[in-house]
Amino acid sequence: MLRKLVKYFFFGMVLLLVFLSSALLAMRFAIQGREVHVPRLTGLTPAEAERVANSDGLVLSVESRFYSASVPAGRIVSQAPAPDATVRRGWKIRVAESLGPQHAAVPNLIGQSQLAAGINVSRRGLEIGTVGSIHLPGATPETVVAQSPRPEAGEVISPKVGLIFSAADNSQRCVMPSFVGKSLAEATTSLQKAGFTLGKVHSVSSSSGSGNSTGAPGAILRQYPQAGQRVTAGATISFDVRK
Repeated sequence: MLRKLVKYFFFGMVLLLVFLSSALLAMRFAIQGREVHVPRLTGLTPAEAERVANSDGLVLSVESRFYSASVPAGRIVSQAPAPDATVRRGWKIRVAESLGPQHAAVPNLIGQSQLAAGINVSRRGLEIGTVGSIHLPGATPETVVAQSPRPEAGEVISPKVGLIFSAADNSQRCVMPSFVGKSLAEATTSLQKAGFTLGKVHSVSSSSGSGNSTGAPGAILRQYPQAGQRVTAGATISFDVRK
């Protein structure tokens, strides 16, 4: 009886191995059946490239446009994955379309507003690319302070022009120092050297809730803005001084 059980066990194992081998082989053929070779799309128009890609079960995506002295405008200049690469059906083929040789000169946009820069770029057949902003004291807020490519640049690759604008709040800022305990004359001199403006000066008694009862007459008890606050250059500073 035991011998029969062992015999049946090994027979079952053999059947299981045969089943697993057949399943793996079938899966392999199924996967290979879904794989295709990427066709060569360079030189074709986007419409032609899409028909070729779709006939192989692939998807075409035109993701960028570049100048090219060798590929005519309106033709595919590059693709990824490369031709003959093996991919699965439904894979997205990313391509770049040629704009032909560069004819449009890059305009000088420095000092222009975002609206004016956009209009001038569009008139040249170009596009606004990456846009950033920076705090640049002295520059007019929200105007172009840098661009890439540079004005009148030749042999550029992309029609996109990157711009950096000065920030909307472009004033220089600093941390307000403490003038409490100092004389009004000393504080006034420091303010003038730092480019601030002296505001209102109120004479108050030391018992009026200032929290600072020390100091000679004329000593600063309170200041506005308070120490530690961020203020712009030229801000007006007011004081409460001891009678």
